[in-house]
Amino acid sequence: MRAFASYRGVGLVCLAIVLLTGCAQREERVLFNGNYYPGKARAEKEDRRNFTAFVRRAGRGVEGAQQAALYEATRYCLDNFGTSEIEWIGVPAGAEGPVYARSGDTVSVRGRCIIWS
Repeated sequence: MRAFASYRGVGLVCLAIVLLTGCAQREERVLFNGNYYPGKARAEKEDRRNFTAFVRRAGRGVEGAQQAALYEATRYCLDNFGTSEIEWIGVPAGAEGPVYARSGDTVSVRGRCIIWS
């Protein structure tokens, strides 16, 4: 019975750590139009400068989701290449980017980090 009590205590400590970590992360969230849009950016295998940034929960507001996707894109380039310059992929000639794509509740944008030498 004592072994069970010690496992229970360890479990409670782990739960407290998870809850506290979640609270700290919540404070660090960036909001767009008052909403949080969880996002990520993924690089292409051939050239890491090419990436797709996407955010979920676009149903909360498309404009906020688009802003959040731009934030994820910029953060990806800054974190990986030290630049915020992005060439947007899929922009028609004579138009300005970025070009947003929406699939269900996800908004994405594709780009290439520009590295000046």
